[in-house]
Amino acid sequence: MEKKKNIKFFDKNISRKSKLSDKNIIFFKNSKILMPSVFEISNSGMCNRKCAFCPRSDPNYEHKNEFIAEGMYKKFVDEIAQHQYSGTIIFSGYVEPLLHKRIYSDIKYTKEKLPKVNIELITNGDPLNDARTLKLFNNGLDVLLISAYDGPEQVIKFQKMMRRIKVEENKFVIRKRYYGEDKDFGITISNRAGNLVNSDYKIPALKKALNDPCNYPFYTFFIDYNGDVQMCSHDWGKKYVIGNIKNEKIIDIWKSEKYLFARKKLLNTNRNFSPCNKCDVKGSLIGNKHAQEWMKTI
Repeated sequence: MEKKKNIKFFDKNISRKSKLSDKNIIFFKNSKILMPSVFEISNSGMCNRKCAFCPRSDPNYEHKNEFIAEGMYKKFVDEIAQHQYSGTIIFSGYVEPLLHKRIYSDIKYTKEKLPKVNIELITNGDPLNDARTLKLFNNGLDVLLISAYDGPEQVIKFQKMMRRIKVEENKFVIRKRYYGEDKDFGITISNRAGNLVNSDYKIPALKKALNDPCNYPFYTFFIDYNGDVQMCSHDWGKKYVIGNIKNEKIIDIWKSEKYLFARKKLLNTNRNFSPCNKCDVKGSLIGNKHAQEWMKTI
């Protein structure tokens, strides 16, 4: 078994996400099937940055100027609206979500169909200005998370902008991502399921799987821009594709054999399957209540 790494930096936002996940114990309508507490949308194949600790800094990483189709996104929203979903939808994933010009109308459509849903977006802040930030909130965004990579002056810039346009403090989080290697760049870092081998900041893939539980497939539903559903956002190599929302129903993917296989393995602290066998993420920080609920049925 691999030696466990030391966590040099613990993101305070993890506690917020954990409480939010535990709060969202929701079931598919007319069933005993627990819904995801988080639907994460990776809405394109693009990002404007190549951070050292990101797989995009690998010279062989494939960047695609493609975006999630409008019809497919609306199909997803319409489906979970049938179940009166009131959890969290977050625009994040492997991308900079604000590069997608339709982001405002997608947020607006989501909030109109799902008035009780919590909509969040994670951005590196580069595309933000006063008008765009206001437009996000005016179309229904609940929380904006800004990752400041360039230094303390960037934090001050975003704080001033939020005060200037009168955004309430509980509506945004500025995350300090400019620390050095000694603090893991200000993130609770992982090896991205073994995909940082050739990045600027290299973390090796594990040679032996950890004997640790992981809650990701119990509470999160990750949708890539082409409709592929992956087990979690750490699978940058896209090794474990479970289904595709274009031609499949959300509930059918969520209760599929591939999802159940992963849940059973990880519930028993067995990561000995790809890509989990190469991953060093601490996967029990969020989603413990959902894992406990699934224990009753699997």
